[in-house]
Amino acid sequence: MSVQKSTVIFAWILLLPAVLYVMAIVAYPLVDTFILSFTDASLRKTTNWVGWINYEKIFNATFAEVILRTFIWTFFSVSIKMIIGTFGATMLNAAVPGRSLFRLLTMPPWIVPMAIGIFMWGWMYNGQFGMISGLLQRFGLTDGPVAFLAYGSTAFWATIITDVWIGVPLVTIYFLAAIQSIPKDLYEAAWTDGAGRFYRFRRITLPLMVPAIITMSMLSLIATFNSFDIIWILTQGGPSGQTTTMIIDTYQTAAIGSKKYGEGAARAVLICIFLSLFCFAYFRVTRRLNPEKRA
Repeated sequence: MSVQKSTVIFAWILLLPAVLYVMAIVAYPLVDTFILSFTDASLRKTTNWVGWINYEKIFNATFAEVILRTFIWTFFSVSIKMIIGTFGATMLNAAVPGRSLFRLLTMPPWIVPMAIGIFMWGWMYNGQFGMISGLLQRFGLTDGPVAFLAYGSTAFWATIITDVWIGVPLVTIYFLAAIQSIPKDLYEAAWTDGAGRFYRFRRITLPLMVPAIITMSMLSLIATFNSFDIIWILTQGGPSGQTTTMIIDTYQTAAIGSKKYGEGAARAVLICIFLSLFCFAYFRVTRRLNPEKRA
């Protein structure tokens, strides 16, 4: 046996535990869900093969609204996190006294258990004793209590604000690390040539942060698209379904009340397809940005 062949075999032996883990934890549930989506599985009757019926049921006007709402919710949430994260990282990188303390203070929203943070926001959104409604009344901006979670438009943006609050710290710290990895010589050369702060940010910082922005945008997009806790704890998809996203609709179909596992599995497969397309687009973009891989 040649040395090269034995090396390949040894490499596969080392990879075998990881391959078995992926097969057991990822591949099997994924395949099982895909098969389940072609059945009428539920809690109340025997499972039968129904073909594409479950997929035909979800392609209607109501579910189209859910898909559109999911994309809008994800777009605004991720965009705001990227903007605030970039601005915050730039401020935290500035040479000001006490910046280590400011960096530490950015972490509590991410450190606090998610459920606790969401319940806190639910309390602040309350129309009767919530802090936000109380402040608006005190400053004369509203005539009475404002129940933010009782109306579709305000509830939708309330969930986005909560998601941004939870996600911004991680984005900020990640972007701060990206900024600190930029060679200081570039800034010194630009400063010597008379470039202002905004010019240096636009011509040096932002272009060199593009790979980090793309990577974090992708990670945040996946997490936000699959976000369940925030919407479910605050509104459970209400009022009148105005905050129902694809993941909430899947849970309501498969777990709450109807327990239609086949239809829920079809919705889960559709979510997986969307996220796979996002990942494919991400790899295409990163490949174009990396000349070595492109070659």
